Amino acid sequence: MPTSLADKLVVAISSRALFDLDASNQVFEAEGVAAYRQYQIEHEDEILEPGDAFPLVRKLLRLNELLSERQPVEVILLSRNTADTGLRIFNSIQHHGLNIARAAFCGGGNPYRYVSAFGCDLFLSTDAHDVAQALANGVAAATILPSKAVANPDEELRLAFDGDAVIFSDEAEQVFQSKGLEAFSASEREAARQPLDGGPFRNLLAALHRIQREFTLGDCPIRTALVTARCAPAHERVIRTLRAWDVRLDECLFLGGLDKGAFLKSFGADIFFDDQHSHCASASAHVTAGHVPHGISNAGLMNRERGSGS
Repeated sequence: MPTSLADKLVVAISSRALFDLDASNQVFEAEGVAAYRQYQIEHEDEILEPGDAFPLVRKLLRLNELLSERQPVEVILLSRNTADTGLRIFNSIQHHGLNIARAAFCGGGNPYRYVSAFGCDLFLSTDAHDVAQALANGVAAATILPSKAVANPDEELRLAFDGDAVIFSDEAEQVFQSKGLEAFSASEREAARQPLDGGPFRNLLAALHRIQREFTLGDCPIRTALVTARCAPAHERVIRTLRAWDVRLDECLFLGGLDKGAFLKSFGADIFFDDQHSHCASASAHVTAGHVPHGISNAGLMNRERGSGS
C-alpha cells in the first residue's frame, strides 16, 4: 500500500521561515535569479543559521522522539527554490539534525499549490501571498513576522492562539466592527450557549489535542493557550464552544483589550497566531508571531491577494 500521512500532524514550512536567508534574498532582490543561483551554489557548504520558526519546528519534531512508535509529526519543506539552489537548505537541515525528508522545490512557483496534496494541517511562510492562498484552500496558515525575540529554551512545545478569526469564525468580530463593543457584548451574552463556528485553526487545534491525549496531564510536552481581547461576559461562549468541540486548551487569557505581548512572554509561547497584524507586530517583540490573514479584519488584504493570484 502507498505511504500515507493521514494519521499525522503535517506541518509545511518555507525555507525562509525555517532558516535565515536574508543575505541570499538580498542577492536575489538586487541582482536577480541567475546571481541568486550562483550565490547559493558558491555557498552551499555554508550552514544556514536558524530562522524565526526554527525553534518551533525543532520542538514539533521532538514529539517523534517521545512517541517513537507512532511518529505523530511530519514536517515538509515547501520552497520557491529549485532543487539545485535548495541543496544548501537540505545540507543545513542535515547539519541541524532536523528529521525533514519530504520537500517540494517549486522553481519560483507558488508552494501553496502543494499544501492540500500533502494533507497539511498548517503552512508557515514569510510570503503573505502564499499564506493567503493556502487559507483560501482551507489550510491553516500564517505569515511569520521577523522577530528578535529569544526562543524559549524549555523543551515543552507552547502554542498560543487568538480566538476570533483564528480558532473560531469571525462572526462575533463582524458584530464588533460593525456595531461596536456594547452590541458585541450583548450579542455574545445572548448567544452564550450557541457554539461558535470553527475558524481556520480549529482542525490544527484538534490535531494537537489528539497528540496531547497520548500523554498524561503531568508529562504532556505540548501546552496550548487562548490569548484573546475578549473579557466577561463574552468569555462564556468561548468556554462553551471548546467544551462542545471536546477540545482542551491548557490556559485561557481573557485580556479585555490589554496588550498581549507581556502575557505571551510570560506564557513562553514558541509561536502566537493572530488575525490582526498590529497584534502580531506587538507580540513579535516578545515571541515568534504568525499573522493569519483571515476574516473581516483582513478583507481588503484578502481581496488584493485574490486579485494577484494565479
